[in-house]
Amino acid sequence: MGESDLSFDHIHIISEDPRASVAWYVDKLGATINGDYELRGAPQINVSLGGMTLLIRGRRLSEDPSMPRPMRDFEDYSSHDEYGTDHFAFTYHGNLRAYCEVLRDRGVEFVVEPWEFIPGSGGVICYIAAPDGVSIELVQARTR
Repeated sequence: MGESDLSFDHIHIISEDPRASVAWYVDKLGATINGDYELRGAPQINVSLGGMTLLIRGRRLSEDPSMPRPMRDFEDYSSHDEYGTDHFAFTYHGNLRAYCEVLRDRGVEFVVEPWEFIPGSGGVICYIAAPDGVSIELVQARTR
C-alpha cells in the first residue's frame, strides 16, 4: 500500500454555466464529452482532454460559489495569489508558440502570453483563460 496504488481520476470544476463551459473546452481545445447527466440537482458533464477527465458541473442547491481572483503577473511568475488550486497544465508536444496562434484564431484569451520561463532553455509556457475563472497552463515539451 503506497503511492503506486494511486492514479489520477479527475479535475472537478464548478461552473456558472456548465453547458457553455463544456462547449468552450470542446470548441477551443478539442475535448470530448464522455457523459452528461444530473447529479444532486445539478447538471454534470464529463469531458476528456489530454488524457485527463474534467468533471464540469453546475451549482447545487444551497451552494453560493464565488469566482477566484484573476491571475496576475508578479516579477517572474504568474499566480491567482490564493490558497488552493492555482491552475492545471497540459504539455504541448510541438511548437507551442505556433499552437498559441491557432488558439488565438479560435478566440482563446491569454492571461499570460507565451514566454521562455528559463532563459536559454527553449522552455515556453503560457496561461489561457478558461470559463469560470479557471486558468490553464500550457507547457512546451522539452526536446532531449
